[in-house]
Amino acid sequence: MSKIKSLILGSAAALVAATGAQAADLPVKAKAVQYVKICSLYGAGFYYIPGTDTCIKLGGYVQFDANVNGGVHDKPAWDNGNNLGLQNRTSDYFTTRTRVNLNIDTRTASEWGVVRTYWASNFQHTTGDGPSSGVLTMDLGFVQFAGFTFGKAISVFQTPWGANPTNLNSSYLIGGYDNSTGISQIAYTWQFGNGVSASVAVEDNRVINRAPIYNGAVAPTNAQLFTGAFTNAAGGNVSPDFVGNIRVDQAAFTAQLSAGLHNIHAGYYGTTEPTGHPSDEWGFAIQGGIQLKNLPTGPGDKLSFSAIYTDGAPKYVIGGTTGNSFDSFNNAGTTPAFYQSFAVASLLDGVYTTGGSIQKTKVWAVQGGFEHNWSPEWQTGIFGSYVNIDYNDTASAILRAGYAPSLVAGSNYNPDFKIWQIGSRTAWTPVRNLTFSGEVLYTTIDQSSTGGLNAAAAGNAGLFKPAGNYEFKDQGVLSGNFRVRRTW
Repeated sequence: MSKIKSLILGSAAALVAATGAQAADLPVKAKAVQYVKICSLYGAGFYYIPGTDTCIKLGGYVQFDANVNGGVHDKPAWDNGNNLGLQNRTSDYFTTRTRVNLNIDTRTASEWGVVRTYWASNFQHTTGDGPSSGVLTMDLGFVQFAGFTFGKAISVFQTPWGANPTNLNSSYLIGGYDNSTGISQIAYTWQFGNGVSASVAVEDNRVINRAPIYNGAVAPTNAQLFTGAFTNAAGGNVSPDFVGNIRVDQAAFTAQLSAGLHNIHAGYYGTTEPTGHPSDEWGFAIQGGIQLKNLPTGPGDKLSFSAIYTDGAPKYVIGGTTGNSFDSFNNAGTTPAFYQSFAVASLLDGVYTTGGSIQKTKVWAVQGGFEHNWSPEWQTGIFGSYVNIDYNDTASAILRAGYAPSLVAGSNYNPDFKIWQIGSRTAWTPVRNLTFSGEVLYTTIDQSSTGGLNAAAAGNAGLFKPAGNYEFKDQGVLSGNFRVRRTW
């Protein structure tokens, strides 16, 4: 028995020795590497990129919009996009849009401060797109270094709440500068401490801040008179816009004063260079806004208000993707002499004619909203705006001459107009970062013309509209939006 026991123990010892020898020949197992390391320097959601000292955050959202009597994201049915303003059987009664947003934020600490890059793009499918088609947009993309911002970023002219004083869905609450998709710029920001800062920027105004220019020597077509979308007499892009702000951020309020200079550069008086051209003019915009927080009505409630005045820079008031012309029809004129009533309005940087100077368009507006939180899950906002567009006597006479051949006898065309809006939004957030919301918006185009306009041929007033007389009359547009957004 003892011999058998000795044999077993000896065999086991030999096996252990052999295994140890083999193990010694194998590479030593490396320590576990923490491939994803939380970066707490810049808030929640940041991680170190492996092998670097750069922190990265991935974000985005998926969003669905359904709109009634309006374009995507509750654009009122006040123009011919999707034939909405025509109010006939060619008009879309509803529109939809599905959007996926992706954004990437990177930050690196340096002796110059934080070096930041940011990118945000949308993949979206909208009413009218093909079954598998859509649009890829780049909303934002910029580098920040030592106080500078280079790239496509939100304008420093805009207040922190922009056109959304109550976090409403719509970017069509006009009356305050709205540039949520960014503008290409070079900007610099000073931080003075205690929430006080100031910024200046030069911005590419080619698309976002430029309204068309009207040349009275180029006669508009009969169809253009019904849309207010005339031939654009603007010249090339010769100067950026110069903007700046002073801002105060406190626990109880945020306040900002903004100003901007805008170049108005027209083409020629006639069809060739020897006809000459008007001299450039400079427009400007001034905006002040305040948002009150920590209100006695409840935690998280906010009251926002802004006022703006522009001279030769109307897109600072009616900006974003709102458009430069408005035309909306109603089903009946007030007398048998008119087939239907309609309102038409044009937003122009300026107006000129042969031998004259550019007459700048003046616009002023107020905008505001109040947001109340009934509970952590439910909130309601009410909001409104009023915009006044004024053409001086010379500009009015030039525009009136363009309309004169098509006016019904006894009529008077006045290009001045006003737009006012009022609306409400209620949102429900059953779980964090998932929000269902509904919004209703009423818009009035308050025009100043009397009498009516004659459509010389079928289709001139719009698709399927017959030839005949149409009456100038204010138009009200009621639109609605339902939205679902999941943010991560």
